[in-house]
Amino acid sequence: MNLRAIKAALPSSPAFVIDRDALLANLLALAELKKHSGVRVLYSIKSLPLSRVLQEAKPYVDGFSVSSLFEARLAREVLPKPGGIHLTTPGLRPDEIEALGAHCTHIGFNSLSQFRRFAPVLDGKVSTGLRVNPKLSRLNDVRFDPCRRHSKLGVPIEDLASLESWQGIAGLHLHNSFSATGYTTLTETLQKIEDCLGDRLEQLEWINLGGGYLYGGIADQRPFIDAVRRLRSRYGVSAYIEPGKAVVGNAGHLIATVLDVFESDGKTVAVLDTSVNHHPEVFEYQRRPDLAEAAPNGGYPAILAGCTCLAGDLFGEYRFAAPLAIGDKVVFKHVGAYSLIKANRFNGCNLPDIYIAGNDGLECVKQFSYEEFRNQWRCGRDLPEDAKKDAAVTV
Repeated sequence: MNLRAIKAALPSSPAFVIDRDALLANLLALAELKKHSGVRVLYSIKSLPLSRVLQEAKPYVDGFSVSSLFEARLAREVLPKPGGIHLTTPGLRPDEIEALGAHCTHIGFNSLSQFRRFAPVLDGKVSTGLRVNPKLSRLNDVRFDPCRRHSKLGVPIEDLASLESWQGIAGLHLHNSFSATGYTTLTETLQKIEDCLGDRLEQLEWINLGGGYLYGGIADQRPFIDAVRRLRSRYGVSAYIEPGKAVVGNAGHLIATVLDVFESDGKTVAVLDTSVNHHPEVFEYQRRPDLAEAAPNGGYPAILAGCTCLAGDLFGEYRFAAPLAIGDKVVFKHVGAYSLIKANRFNGCNLPDIYIAGNDGLECVKQFSYEEFRNQWRCGRDLPEDAKKDAAVTV
């Protein structure tokens, strides 16, 4: 179902639309990579934990990658035991360890301190390992760099190399890439790990290579296949990857309607019924998302603005082939990852409805009601129980 058909069929906006065909194409590409390399695939649900996405991914993956108890519980509801659920996070809570042990199959501790405190509590119930900081920065933006100076993420590789005993360490987790369209960082990182840790890798059962690679957009898969085969044959370990954006990034679109158009200091401003709060990374990282209707050489520029009172609620300036008019729909493309999961209801603006687009048309799989907004902020009996009878609004 193409974007033009989706816009025509959409009854209201804002809407977050998942292209099922694109989602399945990404999963099939990962299945091919698994077939040729022997790698095991985990979907990293932090990118989009929608249950429908987890259900679609389940037949194609070996498990899920999680970062918290809530994610672990959700993953376990979708994937009954003995399906693999792998966790790593810098924020382990002592009061959640036993519950994590009940839901997870693998835990990669973020620090030696975590490992020494919590691995004994788990008492062999899960496969325990360490996240390693390979001290190899290949990212230009320090906000994304796990190997930045004073990093909070992972055990410095020199500290791991100097450990006298690796008892209880069944695996290593590493991640130092972001939206990569090649495997140079992966091969360089694995070479450094081999140089620093050598034959001690033979003591391991698994190595998690993390995420950050857009597998479907990489033409030459041979470096990845060779790297995984080498790990498996030389050290006898199972190799895992945990893609997130590579699964859902290009499969999700945010559709909005123009609410108002006016001139401001000589430029056209079009106010949409969505907001950067529905795609917070636009504001966080000053990104300009791709727009389906944009015409680079178009004669009609307009600033697309969100509907909240935040002055910086702006998607950016785009050019169009024709002037935007009130009621027009626009589509921000390829925003499936790290958008809806970070979205919020600032100003009381409702979250987008969620649709699945497929051969059978559009299916609305989730809508958000006033009651959900009210329950989020209602404290005790501050609001009367019958208030929703007078003011309920379901969008």
